[in-house]
Amino acid sequence: MATTKSKASSRQQQSQTDAATSVVKAKSTDLISISRSKTNAAYWSIALLTVTLLAFATRFYRINHPDEVVFDEVHFGKFASYYLQRTYFFDVHPPFAKLALAAAGWLIGYRGHFTFNEIGDSYIRNKVPYVGLRAFPASLGALTIPIVFLTMKESGYGLPATLIATSLVLFDNAHIGEDRLILLDSMLVFAMACAIYSYVKFYRQRRQPFSYNWWKWLLLTGVALSCVMSTKYVGLFSYVTIGLAVAIDLWDILDIERGIPMITVVRHVVARLVGLIVIPFILYLFWFYVHFSVLTKSGPGDEFMSPEFQETLSDNPMLLEARPVNFYDTITLVHKETRAYLHSHPDQYPLRYEDGRVSSQGQQVTGYPHNDTNNHWIIYPADSTPDNRVLGRRVRNNDQIKLYHVNTNTVLLTHDVASPLYATNQEFTTVSPDLAAGDRSADATFAIRLQTGKPDEEFKTKAGLFTLQHVPTMVMMMSDSPPLPEWGFKQQEINGNKKVADSRNTWYAESIIGLDDPARLQTIPRETKKMPFISKWLHLQQLMFYHNNKLTSSHPYASQPIEWPFLMRGVSFWTHDEDRSQIYLIGNPVGWWLSIALIAILVGVFSADQLMTRRGQQAISPATRKRLYDSTGFFLLAWAAHYFPFYLMGRQLFLHHYLPSHLASSLVAGAVCQFIFGRIGRRERGVISTLRDGGKSTSASTPVERDENSMLAWTAAFAIISAIVGGFLIFSPVTYGTPGLTIEQANKLKWNSNWDMHYLK
Repeated sequence: MATTKSKASSRQQQSQTDAATSVVKAKSTDLISISRSKTNAAYWSIALLTVTLLAFATRFYRINHPDEVVFDEVHFGKFASYYLQRTYFFDVHPPFAKLALAAAGWLIGYRGHFTFNEIGDSYIRNKVPYVGLRAFPASLGALTIPIVFLTMKESGYGLPATLIATSLVLFDNAHIGEDRLILLDSMLVFAMACAIYSYVKFYRQRRQPFSYNWWKWLLLTGVALSCVMSTKYVGLFSYVTIGLAVAIDLWDILDIERGIPMITVVRHVVARLVGLIVIPFILYLFWFYVHFSVLTKSGPGDEFMSPEFQETLSDNPMLLEARPVNFYDTITLVHKETRAYLHSHPDQYPLRYEDGRVSSQGQQVTGYPHNDTNNHWIIYPADSTPDNRVLGRRVRNNDQIKLYHVNTNTVLLTHDVASPLYATNQEFTTVSPDLAAGDRSADATFAIRLQTGKPDEEFKTKAGLFTLQHVPTMVMMMSDSPPLPEWGFKQQEINGNKKVADSRNTWYAESIIGLDDPARLQTIPRETKKMPFISKWLHLQQLMFYHNNKLTSSHPYASQPIEWPFLMRGVSFWTHDEDRSQIYLIGNPVGWWLSIALIAILVGVFSADQLMTRRGQQAISPATRKRLYDSTGFFLLAWAAHYFPFYLMGRQLFLHHYLPSHLASSLVAGAVCQFIFGRIGRRERGVISTLRDGGKSTSASTPVERDENSMLAWTAAFAIISAIVGGFLIFSPVTYGTPGLTIEQANKLKWNSNWDMHYLK
């Protein structure tokens, strides 16, 4: 009995000892874990500080060189000056980044006295604080680097992979070349990086929907997207990236197996609509409101705008030169979009056009870009003749008129004959005054339709946009930029457009020839007119899109999207013969070629994984697959969304259009490096599972990836980053415009025969 009690007591003591040992071990493990966590946090902090300092060092190194206007500084520096002078200008890009440049200039005391007329103009001689102006985009370019670093960290990647992705942008010659000049792309890339980072942070809050942090990162994502769109319209690609990710997320939330009530699903949808569309759009409109509020003086952008808009600007010629048009005035008419004059000459249309269609062989009516006496037309009432002059009667909205061509003694008409270039539109020609007053009177009758549409409003030069509508057929007189063949002297076609609302139908009267009426010549100071903000915005949006699509002319440094990832072409920003220096925009070949190679590997991995999954085999662990598809796949989506749409564009394109895609490709590269070096040399975990199938049993092993901070991962990161830094140093002379470029150095930099390196001889 005593022996039994003694054994029980011994077992109890042993149990207590084991429990105490377990507690001590647990506490020890916790302390070790905390210690490791603090050590890792310190490593991350040191790494973040280091890349940030290097970012500012690489962007600000020799930022004062050259002390001349470089490449597109001639445009964006000029726009900053216009803002500071409050002088109206026109540009195809939204105003946010240009306003920010102007604000930076104002803060350093610059007031816009320099006009940035020519590349090579001296900043020193013209006393321009150009270093301060360059410092703003350089700072944003530098701040992009820690954003890339934090994006990788928040996405769950290890420090080696994060440093690889960060280094691809940090030591990229193209990013540095753009960042350190007065250009917009550093702001565009910074805003795009912020949008991706904010969305990653928002996605991490998905388990606490509608919390403070959830709302904060949702709204910050929307603000960043608005800033991208408000800088350049290619920011729409960032919207596509985030929009597709949001759509996938909402589709998952909608899954009934998630057990989320429908009212909560609706709340998710509404929250994203407000945070990612409504608020960003309001912010987008706000920058245009500031744009119109600042630019109140007449300037070089006037000619792009409608007369109604121009009358809202002080000192505008519209306020001084608008003259009411009377019947029997000799006037010139100008096409609003192409600035071509309504013109005619004695030459006739050919009997047959190139496609075999037959013309009327009537007198040609064309659009001519220069002022000429063949642009002179007498406007007279439709029920009268050119000789039956009753002077002093104003031309008003909706009046029916005829136009007499002074030099050829003929009258304008259109009829049911196909025009030379548009088979569905009517030909414009002229006939004799007798025919215009007799059998062809109806064909020669037009109506003035002022765009304001006010009854009995006076038709004025400069200030009255109008359409000329043919009364019998209701077609509108239209012109377009494609030129006629040689028989039409490469002038523009004038035709009758059946699309009444087409913007190409718009004209204005430029001048009254030989006006000698003192009452109409008298200049009366007028107050600037008001125009609703939305009307201004819609008008400007239409013009921005139109002229952006018209940027199709050739350029010696233009390139195609297929060339960008492989660095087939660069852009020569600046050269200086006296000291043999050149700034040439070219990416770091090591980084760019590595990135596109890793993207190809990732696509191959996705394809192989899908094929193996279809065959019931799992080569990748579930955790790795989730990260690969959710995180790395998101980065791949960002690259594709910012790259492939350029294939659909017909406008001029340059290497710098790839910079947002390059940033996304850097994120992909870092993620793929972790995937690759985590799977090389994988070992087998000692877990045996028994799979019963028809009485048979087999053993299976589970692949385990190496630690993301293993020696292998660090060795790979060191080798890759060293190669990236080497590539950066090789091309740094043409990134910073280092003087004294020798023939040998220049030839060593010409890795591709298409690169426009100077001083090769």
